[in-house]
Amino acid sequence: MSAFKHMIGAAAVFGLMAGATPSAAAADLKELTVAYFLEWPMPFQYAKVKGIYEKKLGMKVNWRSFDAGTAMSAAMASGDVHISVSQGVPPFVVAASAGQDLQIADVAVSYSENDNCVVKTALEIDKSNVKDLVGKKVGVPIGTAAHYGFLKQMDHFGIDVSKMEVVDMAPPDGAAAFAQGNLDMVCGWGGALRRMKEHGNVLLSGAEKEKLGIQVFDVTSVPASFASEHADLLAKFVGVTAEMNKMWLTKSKEMLPVIAKDAGMDEKGTAATMATFSFPSAKEQLSAKWLGGGTQKFLKEVGDFFKKQGNIPASRDSYAGAVNTEALKAASGM
Repeated sequence: MSAFKHMIGAAAVFGLMAGATPSAAAADLKELTVAYFLEWPMPFQYAKVKGIYEKKLGMKVNWRSFDAGTAMSAAMASGDVHISVSQGVPPFVVAASAGQDLQIADVAVSYSENDNCVVKTALEIDKSNVKDLVGKKVGVPIGTAAHYGFLKQMDHFGIDVSKMEVVDMAPPDGAAAFAQGNLDMVCGWGGALRRMKEHGNVLLSGAEKEKLGIQVFDVTSVPASFASEHADLLAKFVGVTAEMNKMWLTKSKEMLPVIAKDAGMDEKGTAATMATFSFPSAKEQLSAKWLGGGTQKFLKEVGDFFKKQGNIPASRDSYAGAVNTEALKAASGM
């Protein structure tokens, strides 16, 4: 797992950069830069395409696509990105544990069934003989939710990950290598996961993973300085996102074609992917299950697990300061 340890070192450097450079959220901010994923269709993309964010925020919004949440952390540390939509919890925890001052502004999406590891069909390995994975080659986007899920599943099955050949690969690259027969198992999400399933089977379903305490959800994350200096702007941003999530419940047919095109997917694949998603309302997000305490507890569990596995040198004593609900409360009128 040397690649992951190298990434942790980089994250620590990014944390120092974030503290040493001028704030990305300068008082005279004229444009907003937001990170998001392709092949990861969500309601907010309707507002992205229709210019609703720009209208509500009163400024130009630049959108940058990324392959993994770890790169989002780096971009926020350098000041190249102000807001990251749908960053996975594990990469958020990795950066926060390394000293980068990030905060969660809302819960973007919950998706236990849309983030998983797939085993090559020809191996005929399932949860009954999973220890046959020892010595096999696995493609994993290191430092992401998929990586955390992989480690937790292997820990559950009593498999020593050091006895596997783990290769750091973004989901699209992993899916391609898996299709070519170059990997025995691969982990990922979204459109890439669908392609992975064409050549293999998942070890555990989303429900089975949840029973093991493997929660899979993404957050909207921001540098703490941005949340502090641009509280009103952030509140408007998460407010638009919440409006789109609510709109999806009643106008999905109208929104689907727009979202699919923006995600770089066909409508059938987009509908199939979004059927595995849930988008908690602002009220739900502020409840004890989520940002009212549950998320902070889960951040600590993830940090402690990575520390125990030797993937990060230390976890925080508490991640309470890594959650900022002020923008969401303001947006919801609470």
